[in-house]
Amino acid sequence: MPHNGIDHRNSDRQTRNALVVVAHHRSDSLTAHIARRTITRLEEAGYRVDLLDLRAEGFDPRMNDADQPDWGNREKSYSPEVHTHMDRMLAADVVVAVFPVYWASLPALLKGWVDRVWNYGLAYGRSKPRLAGKRMLWLGLGGLGLDDPLVPFMQETLEGQLNMGIAYYCGFSYSAVGLLFDAEERRQRLDADGQLLIDEPTVGAERAAQYAELERRADGFVTDFLAAEAVPV
Repeated sequence: MPHNGIDHRNSDRQTRNALVVVAHHRSDSLTAHIARRTITRLEEAGYRVDLLDLRAEGFDPRMNDADQPDWGNREKSYSPEVHTHMDRMLAADVVVAVFPVYWASLPALLKGWVDRVWNYGLAYGRSKPRLAGKRMLWLGLGGLGLDDPLVPFMQETLEGQLNMGIAYYCGFSYSAVGLLFDAEERRQRLDADGQLLIDEPTVGAERAAQYAELERRADGFVTDFLAAEAVPV
């Protein structure tokens, strides 16, 4: 994964901080389950984790007058909520977003968080980015089967949007996208004629194996992301 070659990490710090952002409307969702599993792995790796559950904390993703960028004033004071969220990002060494993939993009809840919090003068718009040197992992759950021909398109699209269009633009030194396909209990795919085919729900041992494989891939993305920290930049 390309990066800008900047390493602002302080090797003297004994405790590293991670901000885990969950963007789903249900606490019993597979997305929330993967987020909890990710938190465990981060804590096992020595991170202090700040969990930001956007729905549980009542975050409103809709832009408003207070948080609209003022291109003539990068020192603008935004709403107290936005500055609190940005402070949580500034305190983190790594940020991990866990979310369902909607329409080959972010769900509105997470996109609105980026729109309001990753704001002009806070996340971008300065010659020395305030988020410089931080690291980002995007964990997205998708319903497509692993063998669906749209998978490469989804990967390329989200890497362009999330890595280049957001993270690197805001000064992150490293950003990775981990897509967890085959997340639906009813597998879906397109046939040669472009018709959507939806299988019967998986049950029993087959369902257990399906989700065990998804957990294995999620763990792998987190492991690879943490291991990449040791690579000289």
